[in-house]
Amino acid sequence: MPTPSPHTARTILSVVIDLAISALCESHASAAGLQSGASNEVPFLEENDAAMTRMMDGMSARPTGDVDRDFVAMMVPHHQGAIDMAQAELRYGHSEQLRRIAQEIVVEQQQEIAAMRVALGQPLPPPAPAPDQQRPASIPAAPTHPTFDHGMQMNMPTHMQEEQQ
Repeated sequence: MPTPSPHTARTILSVVIDLAISALCESHASAAGLQSGASNEVPFLEENDAAMTRMMDGMSARPTGDVDRDFVAMMVPHHQGAIDMAQAELRYGHSEQLRRIAQEIVVEQQQEIAAMRVALGQPLPPPAPAPDQQRPASIPAAPTHPTFDHGMQMNMPTHMQEEQQ
């Protein structure tokens, strides 16, 4: 039996992950119905499913013959997927410890994306505030900590700022 190509293997993995998350969403949706819609699990799982799908699609970049560019082309969607999943934790999670970790993931992954782009000589996008992490009105807010009340912005390390100039 021939070995599947990396693209085929990623596609199969993506389908398996999508099916598993869909099954979880369905089981949690029925459980949420029993809890009178009080659960944040369904929207959280739906956001993570969308993030995983975007990540897997993005990682299926066509090889260019330039290993460095191919590496960055696959790693940027991988890191962005981690950012998207961490932001879902910030929107729906309740554990202060996990919310802090999620905040760190957002900052660290943004910095790594920037570092990879700088290494290839690619321009960085203009600075922008973090996407809104507000919950829909129908979802109760998790307890907040003063450090979570401020929007996060990516602070580029000094050595990267010097490389940009």
